[in-house]
Amino acid sequence: MKLSKNLSLAEFTRSQTAKRRGIDNTPDGDHLEAAKKLAENIFQPIREHFGKAIFISSGYRSEALNKAIGGSTTSQHSRGEAVDIDMDGRGKPTNTEVFYYIKENLDFDQLIWEFGDDENPDWVHVSFKALGKQRNQVLKAKRNSARRTYYELWNKE
Repeated sequence: MKLSKNLSLAEFTRSQTAKRRGIDNTPDGDHLEAAKKLAENIFQPIREHFGKAIFISSGYRSEALNKAIGGSTTSQHSRGEAVDIDMDGRGKPTNTEVFYYIKENLDFDQLIWEFGDDENPDWVHVSFKALGKQRNQVLKAKRNSARRTYYELWNKE
């Protein structure tokens, strides 16, 4: 099944953890509809702009999978509304280029520069709400001295 021209449901739900642990990672009706909106409004425009395959490191996470990986109970991944993109080691575009393309061209709910350094994030998290207004919130994920994750509002123009 295709969520958009260049994104399959299998690619969006792929998880080594789910495979190893025998966890069903199949989205239900509402989550599937949310995934289609995310694919059409976020993934497909990125794919078409750069004209090459875009690697998803994390897409949909069922409640059981999200719990198994220690994800947030409010994760938009568990509603089919979020995707993590990681282009490291794949040439162009870089994670930085993907981040700025989204920030400057797409309507989104949240966009997060995930760790990395000031030049390139380790990956890019982006979400699109199935219902309601998109917040266009841009954040940067960091870790404190106790290795706990926290988020700062993006202030880099």
